[in-house]
Amino acid sequence: MAEIYGYVRVSTKEQNEERQMVALRAVHVPKQHIFLDKQSGKDFDRPHYQRLLTRLKPGDLLYILSIDRLGRNYEEIQNQWRVLTKEKRIDICVLDMPLLDTRQGKDLLGTFIADLVLQIPSFVAQNERETIRKRQAEGIAAAKARGVKFGRPQKVLPSDFDKVVMKWKQREIQIEELIHAYHISESTLYRRLKKIQETNPT
Repeated sequence: MAEIYGYVRVSTKEQNEERQMVALRAVHVPKQHIFLDKQSGKDFDRPHYQRLLTRLKPGDLLYILSIDRLGRNYEEIQNQWRVLTKEKRIDICVLDMPLLDTRQGKDLLGTFIADLVLQIPSFVAQNERETIRKRQAEGIAAAKARGVKFGRPQKVLPSDFDKVVMKWKQREIQIEELIHAYHISESTLYRRLKKIQETNPT
């Protein structure tokens, strides 16, 4: 006998899943058949989702409130959609997107519409990522043109640093004294010492 399941996901433990729970109760999903993950949607390596997959059998119905509750990576959503509908042979109903209800139109046209609808958020997400990267690159280029420096500012050493280095080379002071005196890290100090030796090897 076919059974009804529901899947709920929130990104963090602090987020409230009640809105999704209310929607699933409204379509009479049994409480014991609701699987909840409090985890990012970047992939499908989520414990309760994986448990849900082991429970599903052909003919079952899975409800989710919205497609992004299934995941955030739309390429993986499309792959997972095929796993659920083709391999598991279950029906899926996305409550806030009626076109994504595999119970409707199981013919070629219905399958085409569902695939097309799934492609739209994937395109939008990819386009948004590319737009963000482009804007970031343009912003960095504009900032550099204005003379903005990126990265950690180089620590300015006192004018007598070269003289102190000479004392170190002549073994008059220890490396630890240099680090303590100038409040710099050991890696920074060795980098500066190397630079000085390259420019003034004597």
